[in-house]
Amino acid sequence: MNFPDYAGLLARTDAPSGSSWGVFGADDEVGTLNFITPEITRQAAALVQRGRVFNLDHRLDAFQPPVTRHRHQPTHTIFSNSPHHRDDYLDGLYLQGSSQVDSLRHFRHPDHGFYNRTPDEAVTTDSPTIGVNRYAERGIAGRGVLLDIDRHLLRQGRRLDFAGGEPFTVDLLEEVAQAQKVSLRQGDILLMRTGWLDHYFQRMSAAEREAFPHRMVCPGLLQSRQTVAWLWDQRVAIAASDNIGVEAIPSVPDSPFVSNYDRQAGTDPIHAGLMHPTLIALLGLCLGELWDLEALAEDCAATGVYECFLSCKPLNLTGGVGSPANAMAIV
Repeated sequence: MNFPDYAGLLARTDAPSGSSWGVFGADDEVGTLNFITPEITRQAAALVQRGRVFNLDHRLDAFQPPVTRHRHQPTHTIFSNSPHHRDDYLDGLYLQGSSQVDSLRHFRHPDHGFYNRTPDEAVTTDSPTIGVNRYAERGIAGRGVLLDIDRHLLRQGRRLDFAGGEPFTVDLLEEVAQAQKVSLRQGDILLMRTGWLDHYFQRMSAAEREAFPHRMVCPGLLQSRQTVAWLWDQRVAIAASDNIGVEAIPSVPDSPFVSNYDRQAGTDPIHAGLMHPTLIALLGLCLGELWDLEALAEDCAATGVYECFLSCKPLNLTGGVGSPANAMAIV
């Protein structure tokens, strides 16, 4: 298919400006995953040379205390029906409490609604529409490309400002890609290592981790039209990172993504101006957060190869808003 560029999406009058609604079909429910074709998956499989596998998921209970106030830790119970049997279950499993992917029902756009004109009444637990189950049914397998922002900046003698929530531009991403001698192609699964999780686990004190959910600050992508245009024009299928929201939190004061609703309702600063509603609800972009990229990044740095075969299999949960990523990279 010949997809319009982002400038073309902004010029649309048959759908919300800047949206991909209808581009993949009137009934589409997986958005940018359509960029991954069978041929692209076949080519990505050829990247496996050494057969080494990297888990990209943190443990379900890795974040204690939780990094967001409303996502608590699950309780794991093992039981038996006889001395020779074991079974188990989880209580209170927040599906986005650790390494995760967001379905297209995770955010609606305040002014335009859910992706591809999905009505609000379709977003229920018993409805599969734009749920994470659509990702599971399709399956995700393609070329992963790691951009190791943290290592690149360390070579220059600096790091991102973790405490200040430094936003970074696509110019930096392109600079990292050029230094790593890697380029993006249609259908790529973009992995951005900011170093935030290494900072969270290794350098933040227990008291700082306890306080974090009450003042969420994290570096990430700059809220700008250039960022959205770059992600769409590069034909990125999934944008995943090792931080809590892919984009910088809180959003920059001059974010162009403050909606009319936000202005009228006085939305809290954590959500007002974020790109999530634009990326998820308008573009249909699959986002991944809190991915464990440390071991993969070390291997990439050692070999100089920053591409891999990557699979991601979310839970087949009807109407799921999110899911553990169940992601792995194979090189």
